[in-house]
Amino acid sequence: MNNSENKYCYKYPHPAVTTDCVIFGFDGTKLNVLLVQRGGEPYLGWWAFPGGFVRMDESSEDGALRELREETQLTPEYVEQFHTYSDPARDPRERVITIAYLALVKIQDVKGGDDAKEAQWFPIDKIPHLAFDHDVILRDALARLRERIHFHPIGYDLLPEKFTLKELQSLYEAILGINFDRRNFAKKMFHLDILTQLEETVWPTPKREANLFKFNLDKYKELKQRGFRLEF
Repeated sequence: MNNSENKYCYKYPHPAVTTDCVIFGFDGTKLNVLLVQRGGEPYLGWWAFPGGFVRMDESSEDGALRELREETQLTPEYVEQFHTYSDPARDPRERVITIAYLALVKIQDVKGGDDAKEAQWFPIDKIPHLAFDHDVILRDALARLRERIHFHPIGYDLLPEKFTLKELQSLYEAILGINFDRRNFAKKMFHLDILTQLEETVWPTPKREANLFKFNLDKYKELKQRGFRLEF
């Protein structure tokens, strides 16, 4: 054996590394989370986050995006690593450390693939009991999303390109779990100058016409660079 080839091969046990992705979507009324039904043991048939083992030739983010494509056919634009979970007993198979990611996508039809038996959107208030420690991961991901909404135009990744002010308010209310006064919310958004009003309207009801808006991302980035924080 050539010792020079193995001088950096340590004898310490090597834990396995996985990624798990918490994918949020918005259906116009409620915040939703995308879950996959496990097609193998452990936790056969349980709902969990898309994820899997990181390969030796890829980064954790590359592994997370690959697993998302394989299990849900999704490729989100906004993906953020938010925590690592390393409880020795979190996986009954072996010592597994998981790196958790938060992703935002516009809700669309999904179909389970690879080892995911099924993929399905669940409203945030109707999440089933999850496999492994994914209940804890979901709680932490939601806390991070509520933090990020003050610094990032979350609606850009969750709303259609064109949206009404009511849809934007409903999104913020769904994420933060609170209700806003309609006039105060509109005043806050217009004062920030992060919205561009379009020359288009829609009719949410036969008796009410609503203006359409889109995000002014250049203005939002400018405010963020100056230490901007959106307060409610």
